[in-house]
Amino acid sequence: MSVVWVFPGQGSHRRGMGAGLLDRYPDLRDRADEVLGYSIEELCGDTRRLRDTRYVQPALYTVDALSYLARREDGGRPDYLAGHSLGEYAALFAAECYDFETGLRLVRRRGELMGEASGGTMSAVLGMPRERLEDLLAGTGVDIANDNSPEQVVIAGPKDAIETASQAIKEAGGKCVALNVRTAFHSRYMKDAAESFAEALESVTYAAPRIPVISNVTALPHTAAAMAETLRRQIDSPVRWLDGMRYLIEHGVDELEEIGPGDVLTKLWDVTRRHPSGSPPAAPETTPSRTTAPADRETTPSRTTAPAVALDGRGTDAAANLGSREFREDYGLRHAYMTGSMFKGIASTDLVIRMGKAGLMGFFGAGGLTLAEIESAIETIRRGLGTGEGFGMNLLYGFDEDGLESDTVGLYLKHDVRHVEAAAYPHVTAPLVRYRFTGAHRDASGRPVAVRHVLAKVSRPEVAAAFMRPPPEPVLRRLVAQGALTPEEAEAASSLPVSEDVCVEADSAGHTDARSPYALMPAMLALRDRENAGHRYAKPIRIGASGGLGSPEAIAAAFVLGADFVVTGSVNQCTPEAGTSDDVKDMLAGLDVQDTAYAPAGDMFELGARVQVARKGTLFPARANKLYQLYRQHTALEDLDPKTATTIQDKYFRRSFTEVWDETATYLAARKPADLAKAESNPRHKMALIFRWYFVHSIRLALKGTPTRRVDYQVHCGPAMGSFNHYAKTIGLADWQTRHADTIADHLMTDAATLLTTRLTHLTH
Repeated sequence: MSVVWVFPGQGSHRRGMGAGLLDRYPDLRDRADEVLGYSIEELCGDTRRLRDTRYVQPALYTVDALSYLARREDGGRPDYLAGHSLGEYAALFAAECYDFETGLRLVRRRGELMGEASGGTMSAVLGMPRERLEDLLAGTGVDIANDNSPEQVVIAGPKDAIETASQAIKEAGGKCVALNVRTAFHSRYMKDAAESFAEALESVTYAAPRIPVISNVTALPHTAAAMAETLRRQIDSPVRWLDGMRYLIEHGVDELEEIGPGDVLTKLWDVTRRHPSGSPPAAPETTPSRTTAPADRETTPSRTTAPAVALDGRGTDAAANLGSREFREDYGLRHAYMTGSMFKGIASTDLVIRMGKAGLMGFFGAGGLTLAEIESAIETIRRGLGTGEGFGMNLLYGFDEDGLESDTVGLYLKHDVRHVEAAAYPHVTAPLVRYRFTGAHRDASGRPVAVRHVLAKVSRPEVAAAFMRPPPEPVLRRLVAQGALTPEEAEAASSLPVSEDVCVEADSAGHTDARSPYALMPAMLALRDRENAGHRYAKPIRIGASGGLGSPEAIAAAFVLGADFVVTGSVNQCTPEAGTSDDVKDMLAGLDVQDTAYAPAGDMFELGARVQVARKGTLFPARANKLYQLYRQHTALEDLDPKTATTIQDKYFRRSFTEVWDETATYLAARKPADLAKAESNPRHKMALIFRWYFVHSIRLALKGTPTRRVDYQVHCGPAMGSFNHYAKTIGLADWQTRHADTIADHLMTDAATLLTTRLTHLTH
């Protein structure tokens, strides 16, 4: 039999609490007086001050903490700990993550910041499933603040928005009970307080919990590395109490003991036990005044995910054990999980920094940007991350090896960038080899070592083989002759693969061969094994998976297929950190798995290469395919029939061919004069360049966010987005503003680990 000890939050306090406890622990009582600057004993008897969150929080934390000490001395030990909102600080004290005084200082500052917040209100919703409630609240400005039980959810937001939402909820068959608060706690409206609290949280060194503590934000066990960020998020994120209790039930907990004043959490536990996961809520059996756990009266959508991870029934870190341990160690990651690059800075500096701070790693989307923009991004990321936090940059194949690709490699070497994601390569190029092996050498034992890492995204075995092998000898000789590599670097390179981490890209966003992972992965794994054996690498090549990863099931399947790591893409475009417009994010959050299509790739228009894009709400795929069809059928713009030419200019471009060409010619004259000269003498090439203008323009419209031109948005997206949208509704992330990139990572990995444990157990019994 397993037991969880839980600590109540604000709303459970009462005058006279702590009687007997404060005298039982005089040293801690006196320490509390010193930290607070007033008598904690007098505070617990002061009805007036106990109406003020600035005083309630330190008072209740002290009583909860001393109640725990008394319970331990009286006998017993929990298997898990949890606390509702403010109560979480007492739970972390009980788990020895920090001492009593440190917890009190944090709580005092938390109470001050939350006490300064004002505006908004909260309401308890009874008898309505969370998923249905999320649909009703979409676009209202009202957030779910506390998900307390199958029968009770608390919402928060501006007063007028709450009133409007309450009416809609009542019309849909739910019940609303207004709470006597003047602030929208645990909601997006607490963002400023959360950000201000970060400094205090980051000043503390946290120890790993001696007993697992369930986080309010993730509904999963805390980790020391993520504790500061998770506690910051707790202020402006919903309290996922129901999910946390269900996690405990699934992991064998069958008894709950409430430590501290009141029995609110005990009642919520009883209600949750009556409703198996997924069963509809019944009419509430108790009034909100007896079962609502306002938890400091804080509420809101989650703002970020921290390094919380799921534990399996044996207490091992299941999510952290998925994939290759060596991969995690080499990159310094909590999970064998990365976020891939999305061009034009959609995989933004904010996204990369957030991943790094969460103990994960992302690649910046350098494709389509100028060298100056890429350099600025590197500098921004370096300022935002600490010395021990990794990041990567995208490196795209260049048709002209002496052009942008080579210049970008030079920039990466100048700034000592150690990780790149190589994408769209049909073969290994000299600039890529130069990047990979600059600094390569043999160590004291004679083993070849490369200090830079290339993660190669591939979908064809012949391309994968080129990355798995040492660089071609002629390329090495040429680089040495040019002074781009030293003879020593080239010698070490001859015994190393171009890429030690080859990521198999299945059906994905953007440029894609639309391959099935079930066919690709076995072929690539067999190829990897042959190359490892043939070259006798001291460090074996690892195989990753990307494309179509939008659910725990997909992540689990990738690891079952043999992936050492996973790289996500589309799902990260619909996050607060992504560098695209809010209008695009709104559109993406409404997609289903069937809402994508294939269109010509603007950068390889004449070659017929394809990209996968969002289809719902935009005409871009149809219009782009029409332009490619016309290019294939005609040799010049003058060959188009008048009606078609008018349609393209009036509806697609909304400007004349002449205006488009003038803009294009100006660009080419400054950057690609040879291309301009070719177009002037080749009408078909000129037509292609004019048509390609539309592809650039459609991307600009989407990045900027031009709702009146949404029909022309080009948004690279795979079906993983629709898959994630379904999943997001089940974990409280229906609103894209709550979908932080690291939050997505932790949910996908922890739920994949749980899924694998459950299904493998089922299959073997």
